Amino acid sequence: MKPLSNQQRLHLVNSEQLFQSYRIALRHADAYRFGMRWKKVRHREYLFRDHDRRGNGKMMGPRSPETEKLLASFTEGRKAAQERLGLISEKLQEQARLNKALRLNRIPRVVARILRELDRAGLEDSFTLIGTQALYAYEVAGGAHFLLELLASGDVDLLYDTRRRMTIVCTKLEGEGLLGLLQKADRSFERLSDQPYRAVNAGEFMVDLVIPPGGMRPSVPVTFGQADLIAVEVPSLQWLIHAPKLEAVGIDEEGWPTPMRVPDPRAFALHKAWLSKQVLREPLKKPRDWAQAQAVARLVQSEMPHLPFAEVLTALHADVRGMLEEVLGAAG
Repeated sequence: MKPLSNQQRLHLVNSEQLFQSYRIALRHADAYRFGMRWKKVRHREYLFRDHDRRGNGKMMGPRSPETEKLLASFTEGRKAAQERLGLISEKLQEQARLNKALRLNRIPRVVARILRELDRAGLEDSFTLIGTQALYAYEVAGGAHFLLELLASGDVDLLYDTRRRMTIVCTKLEGEGLLGLLQKADRSFERLSDQPYRAVNAGEFMVDLVIPPGGMRPSVPVTFGQADLIAVEVPSLQWLIHAPKLEAVGIDEEGWPTPMRVPDPRAFALHKAWLSKQVLREPLKKPRDWAQAQAVARLVQSEMPHLPFAEVLTALHADVRGMLEEVLGAAG
């Protein structure tokens, strides 16, 4: 683990502040995305507000001085929103160059694009980034960089919170499902026919849609559209669903800020430690699980004293809580 310099910390803060302004400007511009137009119905023109790219929308009234004024106001508002977004984008591009020069650019490009698309769709509270990629968020929160050997990974796991209403998620995905969103980030993503929970791009990077076990209730496929990914149940993930979450803004390989929502680092460390002891866990993954558990626990103890381990234990299973002493002993 290597602590960040004061200059690196300063630019992380600047990047986060700029990104928050960018998010606001982007959502404002997105409100004008589908436009407003005249539509002829039975030889009469009506002002029509599009709500999606499929032509769904709302009639605003027949052509009149009032609706013409409404269209003019809409057009002016869209122009102003686009100009503001353009100005902030230019500032972010300059900040991205500084971030790369300071070697803050850590998050793989494809991961960052996926996370930004989820954020743009308003789904930041419905999905949690778990697994190795979550380490980038802990780096930002703790002001340090882990060894690269702990970070290398060719996949990302998206944990869907099944307590969220699927109808709302489907609406925000605009009928294109999660696969459609992934293809906005990288058009080469395709669902694997023999593993419908997984999408793979041309670079063999994998995205898995995972959910916690459903318990005794009948199993209902979790999917968000036709031919979309179908979530797979993974044992033990209910503990990460119920654990607190940490939100951070990391920096991708191009220097651009990226919003991240990950499990609380204390829950991550204990869960990884528990995984490293499981008989059915792949032997090649166990040492890496244990190394990641130690690294994150050490970062929490040294750089995040406001996060005592005792506070997170109630959200975890007794077997996971039982790893506390061993993990802290190894980390210390």
